[in-house]
Amino acid sequence: MDRLEIFTRYRSLLFAIAYRMLGSATDAEDMMQEAWIRWQLTQSIVQSPKAFLSSLVTRLCIDRLRSARVQREKYVGVWLPEPLIAESSKDFEDNAELSESLSFAFLMLLECLSPTERAIFLLREVFDYDYADIAKTVGKNIPNCRQIVRRARQHLILRRPSCNLSLQQKEEIIQQFLNSWNQGDVHSLISLMADDAIFWSDGGGQANSARKPLQGCDKIARFLVAIRRSKILPKIIPKIVQINDCLGILNSFEGKPQSTFSFEFSRDRIQSIFAVVNPDKLKNKSNSYLP
Repeated sequence: MDRLEIFTRYRSLLFAIAYRMLGSATDAEDMMQEAWIRWQLTQSIVQSPKAFLSSLVTRLCIDRLRSARVQREKYVGVWLPEPLIAESSKDFEDNAELSESLSFAFLMLLECLSPTERAIFLLREVFDYDYADIAKTVGKNIPNCRQIVRRARQHLILRRPSCNLSLQQKEEIIQQFLNSWNQGDVHSLISLMADDAIFWSDGGGQANSARKPLQGCDKIARFLVAIRRSKILPKIIPKIVQINDCLGILNSFEGKPQSTFSFEFSRDRIQSIFAVVNPDKLKNKSNSYLP
């Protein structure tokens, strides 16, 4: 096969790695472009194109993530991942583990890891790469990589809330949330959320949003009803869709995305709401490159 055929064969995998590393489809696409250029310029014989390209994209993402973290210190308000919006789960992955690793809750947990730790954890736990290949990619020895994975796994498990809800139960809760929000029913919204629920909102300084996380079901419910009734905001049309392969809400205005709501659950209540309002993160709705 020529180089274009090889790159096309692994493109969805490479994008999947890059998006989970960076939390941004736009940045992931940039990494794909850079990887394609470097792949074309490679002079040596490559025994395993998959390993070579995966390693190349991972190292590019580590460098980009280090730079991005410096930029995020100047980011206005809360930073959240760029949502991947789809009408149905068919646009996403069939693999349950890969699918789970797309969730906002999971991607936000990864923010507590360093760029190299994030790469090692994702390559091993999500994409099931051998430790030998991972060690070569990140420039560490195998025992060190094992230790990093074990430490990261324990850390992430401790921070994840317990939830045994089925997909249908989650859909019912989100539908109740949407109905209560449309009706402006504060008390009903409160009943759907955990007492210590958190509302995260990313406007990037370009849209009205809460600059700091809101904590507490009462405060969140009243805030949501207030913005729904506000005359400052456009008259949005909410709809339940797939966001990062999890059920969420897409709010549209004149046929274009205005914001998205993603959810994390604890027991039988909503624990976290991740609201993306930043228009720059709502431009890209094509998810056909996901495996």
